[in-house]
Amino acid sequence: MPAIAALLAAAIFAIDTFSSLDMAIAVLYVVVVLLSASTSDRRGLLVVAGFCVALAVFSYVIMHSDDYDLAATMRCLVSLAAITVTTLLCLDNQYATQSLRSQAALLDLTHDAIFVRDIGGTITYWSLGAERLYGWTPAEAVGQNAIALLNTVFPVPLTNIRAELFETGRWEGELLHTCRDGRQVTVMSRWSLQRDERGRPLAAMETNSDISGRKHAEDALHQTRAELAHVTRVTTLGELTASIAHEVNQPLAAVVTNGEACLRWLGRAAPDIGEARASVERMIANGRRASEVVARLRALARRDEQDQAPVHVNEMIDEILPLLERERLMHAVTLELALAEGLPVILGDRVQLQQVVLNLALNAVQAMALVEEPRRRLTILTRTEERPDRRCLVIEIRDGGPGVPPENLPKLFNAFYSTKKDGMGMGLSISRSIVEAHGGRIAADGIEQGGMLFTVSLPTSLPPKEHAS
Repeated sequence: MPAIAALLAAAIFAIDTFSSLDMAIAVLYVVVVLLSASTSDRRGLLVVAGFCVALAVFSYVIMHSDDYDLAATMRCLVSLAAITVTTLLCLDNQYATQSLRSQAALLDLTHDAIFVRDIGGTITYWSLGAERLYGWTPAEAVGQNAIALLNTVFPVPLTNIRAELFETGRWEGELLHTCRDGRQVTVMSRWSLQRDERGRPLAAMETNSDISGRKHAEDALHQTRAELAHVTRVTTLGELTASIAHEVNQPLAAVVTNGEACLRWLGRAAPDIGEARASVERMIANGRRASEVVARLRALARRDEQDQAPVHVNEMIDEILPLLERERLMHAVTLELALAEGLPVILGDRVQLQQVVLNLALNAVQAMALVEEPRRRLTILTRTEERPDRRCLVIEIRDGGPGVPPENLPKLFNAFYSTKKDGMGMGLSISRSIVEAHGGRIAADGIEQGGMLFTVSLPTSLPPKEHAS
């Protein structure tokens, strides 16, 4: 292009200087300026324009050095004006072009893929981010139909998207694009509509952010949640099974004990039918109790409402003492009862509360199997306790066993935690759930002389003494 411009300038100079044409030939220098504007920078364009002006003036001097004709002078001035105006326009165009290039360069700084397409969908601008994401260079992408090039998959019909774009000037949503190498990417796409001065749509700029990694992470998280929910259901089923096995074992052990007693009564030389009948009746009662335990545990797992009924705690404790008899005699444990008289009744589920006391007492008896016989003493105490907001009935179960290290006390009521070698770690967890469901509190403390003290506090149906009349 510079060579063509130079030859054209030489030809114009020759014609303007040596021909007899009575025309403003020098005006043709504007063609040289226009040709140079696309290849020269600002300084180069000024040099070319100045050279053209110099050639025009030099040609005028050569031709009219002896006779400064007014018409020739006016033609020369018109030519100079044309060169000057063309140069100024080219400089202004260069400035605008440079400004647009700078703005486009700023768009290339972003990691997002940005491209512009006309109303027909043809790509007119393709950023460096788009090249990095999709793989096509600007030269390959510009002039292509955007939807066909990217094999776009829309979440809703394209007509609906276009309608929203033309109505609001914006659209945003997730799209699925196919890259040059065949790889599919999910992008968060934002469309902005450009309008002319009359409000007619001209073009749309599309900004796409690659969210494929986030989508894969969301899918993985969803899968993990589904698996976790399945594990939770299986774990819950396992906990319920362990709970039922743990709690039902107590009345079933009583059934075995009464069955053995019944056989002994019947095995005598003179069978004692009355005692055998009493043993069978106790077996039936404990069988029903096992059924009630299962029903209560299922209700507890479903978080059903508790069966609120008046419960006399001392009577409730008396009923469970026969269930302790076998374990207590097996381990040679002495039982001490300190049941206060005149205790107020509490409202609750009798069977569940019996399970709590029975579980704590059995744990105490079994824990004392590892200590010397004089220390094997189980104490069950009942009393009332006045608190500012309510009156509580307290049940204390004390043993002389080896106790629990202080650092393990906070874990005693956790599910599946047990200090016994063959323990399932469900009894204390269930006991806490039952007590808390009754509005009470259960606590465990070590004893300095050795052993454990479990305290169950349950609210009574009576107000504190200071408020009672």
